[in-house]
Amino acid sequence: MDTSERIKRRMRALGLKSVDLVKQTGASKGAISHWVNGTTQPSGENLLSLAKCLKCSPDWLLSGEAEKIEVRESNAEWHAGFELWDGDTPLRDDEVALPFYREVELAAGSGSTFVQENGGCKLRFAKSTLKKSRVEPHHAACVTVSGNSMLPVLRHGTTVGVDTSKKSIIDGEMYAIDHDGMLRVKMLYRTPGGGIRIKSYNNDEFPDEFISTEKAAEIKIIGWVFWWSVLNVWNN
Repeated sequence: MDTSERIKRRMRALGLKSVDLVKQTGASKGAISHWVNGTTQPSGENLLSLAKCLKCSPDWLLSGEAEKIEVRESNAEWHAGFELWDGDTPLRDDEVALPFYREVELAAGSGSTFVQENGGCKLRFAKSTLKKSRVEPHHAACVTVSGNSMLPVLRHGTTVGVDTSKKSIIDGEMYAIDHDGMLRVKMLYRTPGGGIRIKSYNNDEFPDEFISTEKAAEIKIIGWVFWWSVLNVWNN
């Protein structure tokens, strides 16, 4: 029995159809069809999502090993290792490439949002990741965070994903903002009368900033931060 047969076996056992796998995994119809027909095999995040949907282990799906296939609920998920790729590696059906901007500090008075793109670099995202956050790919971009004002959540150099279509302030959400020529990533709150409170996670070193109604126009909301990735450094 190969992977496609194991997928179909679990679909029959759970009474699932291909459309159910599309809805539950976020993968495209084409990708699901390829997996079910045995043209390609699921991998990475898609493999994990499919295994969760089919209530089995990823190892069992791929190799038939680990016959105890029922999955227990957990408060953590193991994500597969990184795949090696470069600019010439074609996107899979379930992937999208977002522009990646390195510059995070703007020239005063430039009126621009991002200084320059990082040499055409892009970051790959699974379409299902964007779909879960209700982010359209053409409204998304990635930038790096400078400084430690958002510790311990965002370290210096953290990459964040920004949805530029979402600019309405929801209290406590994180946004990328253009504050008088400087790109900043902060939590925002509305205050009575139309003012804005800017909050950092590292509140001891970076106290809350209160922007009056008269100066609120200085804050241009670039977009909502829907994703971030942090690489911890081993100090031992």
